[in-house]
Amino acid sequence: MFTDLGGQHPAQLNDALGRIGFRRSQGVAYRPSCMDCTACISVRVVAADFRPNASQRKLIRRNSDLEITPCQPWATAEQFNLLRHYLNSRHPDGGMAGMDEIDYSDMVEQSPVDTWVVEYREPSLHGERGKLVGVCLTDRQNDGVSLIYSFFDTDNERRPGLGTFIIMDHIQRAAEAGLDYVYLGYWVDGCRRMEYKTRFQPVEKLGPDGWHLMTSQLDEDQPAGMPELRLPVAVPA
Repeated sequence: MFTDLGGQHPAQLNDALGRIGFRRSQGVAYRPSCMDCTACISVRVVAADFRPNASQRKLIRRNSDLEITPCQPWATAEQFNLLRHYLNSRHPDGGMAGMDEIDYSDMVEQSPVDTWVVEYREPSLHGERGKLVGVCLTDRQNDGVSLIYSFFDTDNERRPGLGTFIIMDHIQRAAEAGLDYVYLGYWVDGCRRMEYKTRFQPVEKLGPDGWHLMTSQLDEDQPAGMPELRLPVAVPA
């Protein structure tokens, strides 16, 4: 199911569609609508109530020196090179495997809503910007942020779990900005590649009668009321 985000109020339309399970791709909002199949379920993290577990806290400490910058939605060769490396490593046979520079530019720059490219870099050295190790294309919505697509350096042995860290960064900063949710896209029960989306508790899923908390066995090292940990910098306000 597709709808164009044109017209006079694309941001408001995108916000409304996001609340009923649509995702944005360039100037189009879409939602899976398959006959006799409802496997693709929209999920979102309740930002203010998220508390990292022990392994997630370790990732926060390990990556606390990263320099994180929300950038205007302009594609760069450095970003594209990192994307190609990520796709070749993680999704060599996926639908984006053939993406070229023009495709990437379109994905980033053709947005009718409030979109940012959040860059994650190694610390600067001698006045030179550090190596780019992660990127997240992010939409700002009235009730939260939507992670459109993220990619990162999969071979960085010093920084395993960069994808998890990127999501936690967005959760923390959404909460600090007073935004309720971080939209993670679609989740399919039993799909191992999507299991990570349920690790950021509490997470809600969208059903026929609206959004409801997913029941999940929380890690034993994630007690209720655990103090909030702070991440390095903010997502765009």
